[in-house]
Amino acid sequence: METIDEYIKSFPKEVQKILQQIRATIKKAAPDAEEAIKYRMPTFVLNGNLVHFAAFKNHIGFYPIPSGITAFKNELSAYKQGKGSVQFPLDKPMPLALISKIVKFRVKENRAKATKK
Repeated sequence: METIDEYIKSFPKEVQKILQQIRATIKKAAPDAEEAIKYRMPTFVLNGNLVHFAAFKNHIGFYPIPSGITAFKNELSAYKQGKGSVQFPLDKPMPLALISKIVKFRVKENRAKATKK
């Protein structure tokens, strides 16, 4: 799989719809980011990896790296989490507004890091 389109097409229709919504939300929040597939997951890149997302049997994994999780600890507390990841259950509405906020935060973070270099 080399493109996000190919990745999305490999899932059932109802999951494809959710993945497309997430992709559109990320694109809108980070219009300058480029799409890639990294670690076999859809990835948005802007001055380094911005966020990854992936579909699983019962959830969407969203990977805004640990700082993106820490910054939104309270809003994300309802979801199962890993060190740099959060799981959004497929049987509940996707928190697109929250995803957008996290992506915007990550854009600022990556831009600030790039300016320091």
